[in-house]
Amino acid sequence: MGGPRVRDGAGLAAGARVGAHDLGGFMDIAIIGGGAAAVALLDALATARDGGAAGGTVTVFEPSPRLWRGRPYGPDLDAVRVNAPPALMSVRHGDFGHYADWLGDGLAARHVDPLFGQPLVPRALYGTYLEHTAEKAMAALAEQGRTVHVVPERVTGVAGAGPRGRLTLHTGGGREFEADRLALCVGGGTPPDPYGLAGAPGFVADPYPLARGLREVPYGDEVAVIGSGLTAVDVVVALAARGHTGPVALLSRSGVLPHVWQRPDGRRPRHLTPERVAELHAARGGLALDDLVGLLRAELAEEGEDFDALAAGLLATGHEDPVRRLRAQLAAVDDPRIGRRVVQAAAHTVGPVAWRLLPGADRARLRRHARTAVSVASPMVPGNAAVLLRLLDSGQLTVVPGVRGIEPVSGRFRIRHGGGTRAAGSVVNAVNPPPQTVPAAARELVRALAVAGLATVHPSGGLLPADPRVQVVGDLTGGGPFLTASVPGVTVQAAAAARAFGDPRGDGAPVSA
Repeated sequence: MGGPRVRDGAGLAAGARVGAHDLGGFMDIAIIGGGAAAVALLDALATARDGGAAGGTVTVFEPSPRLWRGRPYGPDLDAVRVNAPPALMSVRHGDFGHYADWLGDGLAARHVDPLFGQPLVPRALYGTYLEHTAEKAMAALAEQGRTVHVVPERVTGVAGAGPRGRLTLHTGGGREFEADRLALCVGGGTPPDPYGLAGAPGFVADPYPLARGLREVPYGDEVAVIGSGLTAVDVVVALAARGHTGPVALLSRSGVLPHVWQRPDGRRPRHLTPERVAELHAARGGLALDDLVGLLRAELAEEGEDFDALAAGLLATGHEDPVRRLRAQLAAVDDPRIGRRVVQAAAHTVGPVAWRLLPGADRARLRRHARTAVSVASPMVPGNAAVLLRLLDSGQLTVVPGVRGIEPVSGRFRIRHGGGTRAAGSVVNAVNPPPQTVPAAARELVRALAVAGLATVHPSGGLLPADPRVQVVGDLTGGGPFLTASVPGVTVQAAAAARAFGDPRGDGAPVSA
């Protein structure tokens, strides 16, 4: 039957095919983006139990040379590690051991964090796992009669005639492709420049990959890192691994550091689960924040733990001395209490489901604690925490809260903060884009989808499908909570999208899990 219908300057290519609605099962799928979300979707398509549509093509559009790895998982310093245990990094939905099995005993043993008791591999090695998973998925799809193409071009526009017609994709290279289904897997937004420092000598706008981003930072320079989240932690650990000798300051408005992972205990929540939340919503016709608190109380009560003590500890995050809290949490890695473990798990499993069901007033209540929530839900690994604490104790690293401004002055940078001013020779931007931010490279495409009526921009950010032929997988999914999409959350979306693409009628509901 040939490949997908392609049009370029020479006209319609030979071997053009009709769509799924004409051939009773053949379906051409376009995946825009070639990072971890695309890998999860390819794997979900390849392993779909119902087999999905028989035959057709899958075309992945990704102009970046870092195919399958995205921004975070390209070649980099070995000190830059994956920030979660293997069970939370599997790109196969429902198979928590998929990534661990790929690592095997040998690789896992070489990269065990002794404080954590879990393998935490260099990010580049995790990128290799993504590559291998994508390659195996493509081979499996080929065995099923599907052809997978990778087009190294950016999709700039999409149009579609009627709910069951073909979608026409336009690329920056001037070509046209047609498809029956489309998935946006374009990843997160572009790091913002909150102080307008772009182009200033000594300013690193995007630190990843850190081997390149920090290459021009002099070893003895005074370095200011904008932010105090996980990216900032990566920057500090990478500087230490490179042998940096100068002072380093973490600059932020809040001065809040991420919490520290505790050793996984293998326990799965029994009350605070997506299924229980769905049951409550169905039974009551609604869901309130107090319902979620009740489920958490039930989890803790079974273990004889005090909800009020847990809540007080979490709410103190923004007020405690960050060094004291870091020291206490590093000492509590083996603490048998389940409270923080349950909250961390629920943030990524229950959160995306519950957020859309909560009334606006409850969502606003949660947003007031956004910095604390991000710190708890996205903790740092103990090995990195130990590096930070060593540097803090030595005085080489400081946390500077209340930052008000940064400006270049005579080849250096002047930093204004609540305690006065300080200077730096280099400034590294570790500010992450807010969740559901449209990447700069995808803005033209998002506008085109909205104009064509295929998707709508959510008022709080992100994109919602408005047509059953279109799905969104990953951090661009609109209407979600204020946490960056985790790998488990992405795999849920990928599995749902694969199920929707397995419906040749094209009348399934758009997925926004």
